[in-house]
Amino acid sequence: MSEQPLKQERWNEKWRERLADGYHDASRHLIAEVETLQPGRALDVACGLGRNAIWLAERGWRVTGVDYSEVGLAEAGRRATAGGVEIEWVLADVTDWVPEAGAYDLVCVMYLQIPAGERRVVLERAAEALAPGGVILVVGHDLRNLAEGWGGPSDPDVHLTPELVTARLVSLQIDRAESVVRHVEDENGAHGAIDTLVRAHRSDA
Repeated sequence: MSEQPLKQERWNEKWRERLADGYHDASRHLIAEVETLQPGRALDVACGLGRNAIWLAERGWRVTGVDYSEVGLAEAGRRATAGGVEIEWVLADVTDWVPEAGAYDLVCVMYLQIPAGERRVVLERAAEALAPGGVILVVGHDLRNLAEGWGGPSDPDVHLTPELVTARLVSLQIDRAESVVRHVEDENGAHGAIDTLVRAHRSDA
């Protein structure tokens, strides 16, 4: 089997596992950063099971969700239908897919776990997809999380820092770029996971 089908099946298996866990709630970072924005057209890059895309659609956003996993998108579509919202779902590898330039009022890139070289391309395309005044929100596992935090992937190459993200958003105005603690509870108690959070916008001019 070639690398592409293997890569896709790895993501399918990931989302099969998440299905067993439920995994419905939108990211608390997304809610905090976006809930006061005026709804418009939104793009959710690597949308997975659609939790963030659905939250946005429920609040009036016109959402496009893109993901490589057939399993993830099928479940995302089922959840959207059950919730009574319409979302455009796109089955594509986000490292190859090119969004429409200047088309979106909000672009979300949430916990995208890909190597740095591929991530650079995705983030630069995401920035180009913003309409004037549009906002981009990038959230992912911070590199500090490996030594100081909890959970997350073990490969340093898929982790973020605020500096790594902002270096790919040079055409935008940076509103917030920092490492933040996300509080998590499981059967073993409370934990602190460290995330990179970057919010930026395209100038109206």
